Amino acid sequence: MGSIDHQSMAVQEEELQHLVFIPFPSAGHFVSMVELAKLLVHRHSTLVISLVIITSPSTATAAVTRYADSLAAAATPRVNLLRLTGEDDPSLPAGNALSVIASQKTRVRDALLSTAARFSGFVLDMFCTSMLDVAEELGVPSYLFFPSGAAFLGFMFHIQELHDEEGFVAAESTGVELVFPGLVRPLPGKVLPSGLLHEEWAAKSYRMARDFRKTKGILVNTVTELETYALESLSRTDNPKVYPVGPVLNLRPDDTSSSELSGEEDDDVIQWLDQQPESSVAFLCFGSMGGFCAEQVKEIACALEGSGHRFLWSLRRLEGGPTLTPTTTDYGDVREVLPEGFVDRTTEVGRVIGWAPQAAVLAHRSVGGFVSHCGWNSTLESMWFGVPMATWPLYAEQQFNSFLLVKELKTAAEIKMDYRTESGEIVSAEEIERGIRSLMEQNNPRKEKMKEFCDKVRGALMDGGSSSSSIAEFIEDIKINYRSESGKIVTTEEVKRGTKSLMELAKQLDKGDRICTNEW
Repeated sequence: MGSIDHQSMAVQEEELQHLVFIPFPSAGHFVSMVELAKLLVHRHSTLVISLVIITSPSTATAAVTRYADSLAAAATPRVNLLRLTGEDDPSLPAGNALSVIASQKTRVRDALLSTAARFSGFVLDMFCTSMLDVAEELGVPSYLFFPSGAAFLGFMFHIQELHDEEGFVAAESTGVELVFPGLVRPLPGKVLPSGLLHEEWAAKSYRMARDFRKTKGILVNTVTELETYALESLSRTDNPKVYPVGPVLNLRPDDTSSSELSGEEDDDVIQWLDQQPESSVAFLCFGSMGGFCAEQVKEIACALEGSGHRFLWSLRRLEGGPTLTPTTTDYGDVREVLPEGFVDRTTEVGRVIGWAPQAAVLAHRSVGGFVSHCGWNSTLESMWFGVPMATWPLYAEQQFNSFLLVKELKTAAEIKMDYRTESGEIVSAEEIERGIRSLMEQNNPRKEKMKEFCDKVRGALMDGGSSSSSIAEFIEDIKINYRSESGKIVTTEEVKRGTKSLMELAKQLDKGDRICTNEW
């Protein structure tokens, strides 16, 4: 039995860089940030990531809870979970995750101090910038994880500057075209993000953009070859350095942690696709918050039947009427909302389901087009699998993404680029059918364009790829943070013996002392 090389172990411990990740507790944001953590520790053996999950009864969605549970069960090496679940504060708006996260700053600070680790950086979701205060208190630099695209990041910076310097009001600009540095073409005011058209949400957006500027760097879920123009535009500003690290996606077919289907239901969907001709199926899926009222459902059904194309339709019920932050559930029986006889008439060519295993469907050879809400994760998944899109945005920045796909990148057909869930507008069957026909036509030039992006997106994370290089650059910056601090070691054993109080630890962190633990 060989001897233990304590000196070598000490060197290895000294070289570890500890990061704190604070994700936002909504499915799209949360999963992306967790996947980024996994990607980083997989590629860099000196990284340890503490993933802080903050929820309350009103903000803990089933999808996030299920995904967090699966993480705990899987025990990813060097990704440590720190789950902070508290009661809702009656003084805060119910379900307002931004307020819940901001209210937990003291708990997060104390929890991190109790780990007795020295951190090289905080990585915060774009909605968690209230935690900048905690990082500053601990003397640790902060980075931002931006789960949308680079063009939208540039848009957020520029729109905030326009507001602060010129008094720009987005709600007064929906009828004009606007010029933004990260876009080649003018942006129609009608596709401004829904939140900017409401005073309260617009104020939050401007505040977030100001917070973004306080970080040391911004990790963006995009690819250099996909958004070259936008990234070059950002590089010419004095904003924090941008690291394109995408595509950050969860594409594992065996990972059902974020699915609401059982394995048997997933298998049934895939088996049906197996029986369809190649590239013949139009896939309609609108994300975890994408649902429609009964009247709109009937228009979609008529469009599908009229188009004559095969289809797989993930249909969700819109709960509580049109809002800026919609919620959805599955229908007990889809026949209750579909036109009479629709299921029977289309049984040979179509399927209507509830929640869909989206990545597995997009990966299938029989899928030839994707009618999507244009969430950024869905957009990247579609590009990863080379499936052309038809855009039907619903909320958040999806109208902006739709414009990017249709007009800038030319990879998507349009159904209705300026649609907003909160408007209650009904899109006609004729408009929908026209979009589906354009999407599925044989000589669709967007198919070849999407194939080009598919190759570029997949190559970005390979050795020597643009995102792989950007990740390595980020890690080097983390190491600089680490080396710039002093080298005194405070051990976990000292803490356990009571020789160091949490307040003393806090003082040491402020001075840059290194706190090691054998529990990481």
